[in-house]
Amino acid sequence: MESSFNSNLLVIARQARGFSQEALSHKIKITQGYLSKIENGLMIPNDDVVKKLSNILDFPISYFYQSDRIYGQPLSVHTNTKPFSMTRKQKLGEGVLDIVNAQNNHHIMNISRLMKGVNWHEPELPLPYYDIDEYEGDTQEIAALVRRTWRIPRGPIQNLTEYIERAGILVIWCDFNGAAIDGMTLLVHNKSIPITILLNHSQPADRMRFTLAHELGHIVMHSIATAEMEKQANEFANAFLMPSADIRRDFGERVTLMRLAMLKPIWKVSMQALLMCAHSIGAIDDVQNASLWKQIYAKNIRRHEPASLDFPHELPTVFPKLLNIYSEDYKYSVEDFSKTLHMMPSYIEKLYWFADPLKKQRNNLRVVS
Repeated sequence: MESSFNSNLLVIARQARGFSQEALSHKIKITQGYLSKIENGLMIPNDDVVKKLSNILDFPISYFYQSDRIYGQPLSVHTNTKPFSMTRKQKLGEGVLDIVNAQNNHHIMNISRLMKGVNWHEPELPLPYYDIDEYEGDTQEIAALVRRTWRIPRGPIQNLTEYIERAGILVIWCDFNGAAIDGMTLLVHNKSIPITILLNHSQPADRMRFTLAHELGHIVMHSIATAEMEKQANEFANAFLMPSADIRRDFGERVTLMRLAMLKPIWKVSMQALLMCAHSIGAIDDVQNASLWKQIYAKNIRRHEPASLDFPHELPTVFPKLLNIYSEDYKYSVEDFSKTLHMMPSYIEKLYWFADPLKKQRNNLRVVS
């Protein structure tokens, strides 16, 4: 082949399949030292070794000869609305994180290839950036500025996903290989690859909306990782979804669990998010706040709020449309997708099984066939 073997893609392919260096070297019957040298670009594997790597890792030979660069973990990983601390990292496990990061790189590679083949319109809405330090940490002011920039009417945001997609950001549903991750943002500073927010499809609608707002906070406020960034992104999400000037009147004279339940489908956030908002804007005092949290725990709705209060998920439309252009307009077959993306159909299916929630009829390659 004219292109050279890309050792970085071997690392990503190995991690995507959950192999350690030791396990993979044993599988293809070479020493770990030899595999290590291949992965570090010190040795070029012969054709026989490449064929074995292709068979065991289940990636076409052509995959290893692409020129794509590889990226590390994103700026932020949103896990259960808590910062991505070392404890959380250890709980998720390095192997799981390696798999997720490999999938992230494959998303970036695939989006780049798919975007090249379509005429994409410029975003309808501008995507502003407000340096959090220049605003002295005032996340509420930044949230208000974004709402004004996007001309969002006062009150609840009816469809946050739509606004974010109109600003040129892709929203893709996935499962993070079963990891306890709510969402993350892929931002590679490449004009040909739009900013992409990955969302865990298994979360309830209120949590997905909060995660989406949280990730938007990172995009518009943060260019480097800081110790305060997760807290700031949560504050931004609260202020963006529930501006104090708009929601204060809705809390009324007395905040109860019944009122929180009533407000949930209106503001499309969880009862717990509403409670935290009520406390933060002074609608309730510390004593009332503590009492309501005790009631939440006593009624066992800390983890699962009443299903009767659930509202429909916001469905992404832009990325499904991109897939549809290839499958419906360009008449791409499963094999065509496989050749274009240099990946096996089963792996493409794994990545994009949840990416088009509206797709009802699924064949071998469920969302793109």
